[in-house]
Amino acid sequence: MEKNLNPRRDFLKKSLLAGVGLASTPIIAQAESKEIQTSESSINNKVTFLITSDIHAQVNTHDEFFVENGKHVFKKRGGLAVLKTMIDSLKKSNPNQTIVYDGGDFFHGHALATFTEGEALIPIFNQLGYDLILPGNWEVVYKKKKMLYDMGHANAAKVCANMWHDTTDEFNGELVYPPFWIKNMGGTKIGVIGYTDHLVPKRQSPAFSVGLRFDHPEKNLPKYVKYLKEVENCGVIVVVTHIGLAQQVGLANNPATQGVDIIIGADTHERLRKPIKGKFTDVVECGAFGSFVGKLDLKIENGRMAGYDYKLLDVDPVKYKPDTQVQALVNKALAPFKNDFNKVIGTSTVPLMRYYVMETPMDNLITDAIKWKLKPDIALSNGFRFCQPLSSKDPKTGLINITEEFLWNMLPLDSEAKTGVITGLQVKKWLEQELQNAFAPNPAKRFGGWFVRYAGMEVNFTIANETGKRVNWVKIGGKEVLDDQEYTIVACEREGDPNDTLCRIEHVKNPVKHTLMMHDIIKEYLKVHSPISPKLEKRATATDAPDTLLTQLRGYDYEFM
Repeated sequence: MEKNLNPRRDFLKKSLLAGVGLASTPIIAQAESKEIQTSESSINNKVTFLITSDIHAQVNTHDEFFVENGKHVFKKRGGLAVLKTMIDSLKKSNPNQTIVYDGGDFFHGHALATFTEGEALIPIFNQLGYDLILPGNWEVVYKKKKMLYDMGHANAAKVCANMWHDTTDEFNGELVYPPFWIKNMGGTKIGVIGYTDHLVPKRQSPAFSVGLRFDHPEKNLPKYVKYLKEVENCGVIVVVTHIGLAQQVGLANNPATQGVDIIIGADTHERLRKPIKGKFTDVVECGAFGSFVGKLDLKIENGRMAGYDYKLLDVDPVKYKPDTQVQALVNKALAPFKNDFNKVIGTSTVPLMRYYVMETPMDNLITDAIKWKLKPDIALSNGFRFCQPLSSKDPKTGLINITEEFLWNMLPLDSEAKTGVITGLQVKKWLEQELQNAFAPNPAKRFGGWFVRYAGMEVNFTIANETGKRVNWVKIGGKEVLDDQEYTIVACEREGDPNDTLCRIEHVKNPVKHTLMMHDIIKEYLKVHSPISPKLEKRATATDAPDTLLTQLRGYDYEFM
């Protein structure tokens, strides 16, 4: 047995543990037993974070959207085999002091992930060399048991300080994953605290997160900062989050982040080419779909962060050749599904994309198909962010082929169609809430993805107006909406929602689930209407923002490119 050479230090440590309310937790006991000694000498070096997030199971190189000199362009980016080569190349510049980190939503967003509930991604993930991962809001999509399996088989440390077991057994109230991770890099202790979105039970189908409880990051962040600094003697504190850019900037302006050196964000797929400076710390976020890697170099002087350099780098298949081992794993995983995935179900004359906040060609396709098939007054779809664009044309036909695989990228969950009846007044109140969810000035009141998508309705609003007064006018079927008139709606069924709730609209009359699935509706529509040419049709317009708005963040020096 190793002899305790510093009983006074142990006494002080236990006193501080009690002071911040951590003395009895098993996670902290584990941290105590694995304490890393830090040199007392002055430490000067560089620590590098290589950052990905929101890959959404996009295993192969794909089309990607950019804005260059005010014009929209498409390029080939991503692919996990390309990403592997890039990570290995970047690590060479700082081989012993690089942390490879993923910010969540890795195991969802592609047919391969859906059909295998994420399992097919595990061996591929394990070849990429990640040191640390954070669960995203979509990690619960296959429900708690499967999330624990997929994350548990991923060869990387896990961190999340705001996800607890909500059960009737002995684990009730315990954190699912360690709240922080400590890494000694060249004699400096780097402490990383993680937070996922506390709104997961509302953003996703409620059934997905049964057995889990979430809370706001600011509730316990100061406690963990204090512990890492005063007990573990961490010289650098990094907070990793999957809560969205506006919320991350809001957190950076919250006194709860005092003592935090930087926030590495995720969730909204935003591409920060330069950090956003908050009152107490700065924020970076590094895009999506494996198209980008954030490179964050922390300058360390005397064991503390003295500055940093940040770049957003393209995962460019021309610059980085695919790693043969990872590509072989990808090909092996896809092989059983290849014929089905490659089946062409329709064609388009124009690119399909989902990057605009208010209205997108891709979602106009989806809602047009629903309205065509079921003939409601209003067809609805969620304001999803996932799905990379589709722009590459078939050289033989000059058309863009829409495959079964891409349909699963657009809608990784195939849900049942559900109809109901609501009044015009319900429509207006619901739209006001959806605008609040997307554009609330207070980031803490933001919720979910982008603005809801629809067909059969036109809405004009002013983003900067106060809560409840943003909607200027609403038209349904080309006519001004009437408060007491009833309208039929169709949207997807969400597992766990009350029967009379549809796309977050409560107290819907005459709710009816159909045997029709959304994928079948879209495939039937494409069979009849291809080639399609979906475009922006001013279904959603704002007096104070362009139809092609690309970010929800307002009031900061940031432009999506």
